[in-house]
Amino acid sequence: MLSFLDRHHYHVALSNLEVAFGDQLSARERRKIARESFQHFARTMVDLLWSSRLTPLNFLWYVELENFEETMRDTGPERSFITACYHYGNFEWLSLASGFLGLKGTIISQEFKNSLLDPIFKNLREQSGHEFIPRERGIMRLYKALRRKGRTALLVDLTVPPSQGAVAIDCFGLKTSVTSAHAWLNERTDVPIIPAHCEPLPNGRYRLIFHPKISNTNGMTHQQIAQACWNSFEPYVRKNPAPWLWTYKHWRYLPANADRPYPFYANFYRPFEEMLKAETAGSLTEGKEGSED
Repeated sequence: MLSFLDRHHYHVALSNLEVAFGDQLSARERRKIARESFQHFARTMVDLLWSSRLTPLNFLWYVELENFEETMRDTGPERSFITACYHYGNFEWLSLASGFLGLKGTIISQEFKNSLLDPIFKNLREQSGHEFIPRERGIMRLYKALRRKGRTALLVDLTVPPSQGAVAIDCFGLKTSVTSAHAWLNERTDVPIIPAHCEPLPNGRYRLIFHPKISNTNGMTHQQIAQACWNSFEPYVRKNPAPWLWTYKHWRYLPANADRPYPFYANFYRPFEEMLKAETAGSLTEGKEGSED
């Protein structure tokens, strides 16, 4: 029903799937996945509204954990880390479950166009112990929280303009512009990054999967850290694409010399092209220095 009512985002989803998977998916399969993507997002919102019924005692009836103990061992006694998460499955319950697990953190919230919705969703999202803060000076507040051995989580799969501290990564073999905030925070605080996502299970349940922490970040650029986070997640999307937010414009910027098709909505944007050139030049310089060593 949602895909029928919102034809624009339905066509965005179809175009995204076509460029990401090429001939691996038939037109019929793309249409099915696009419809299911709408359904997963709608279910996430409905579940969030229902989530006031969740408690520390009952949330594990609805959410199972994978690699949780390994993550706790990797993050030390303070359990201080940065969660890099994605709009996949029930990303809202990923946050709620983390709070119920004792991993309460400080998180930047996206304000709604209708400001009357902000307090409603803030209360729902904070019920397991998180603190949600506005975007203004938000990164500095996250930095201070991490310096105090706290925790934070950032959604790292949305398009960010190059002027806002973005880096270019390969996403399904296509260039896109994403945040580097998690990389900057890791660099400044030495707090590890743990990618995580929440995938749907039968009977209305979910599985919260903690990925291995991003290792050896001291020798990595912000771009390399952001790419490593995406690389840990993309195989899950390839295996089960429908729960990802395909209705979003993930590839807004069209490289000048693109060797593959991009979605219909992608356009050339000079600041993005300059960012690509700068990152390519930096990679070549690093490679040259490495060969001289």
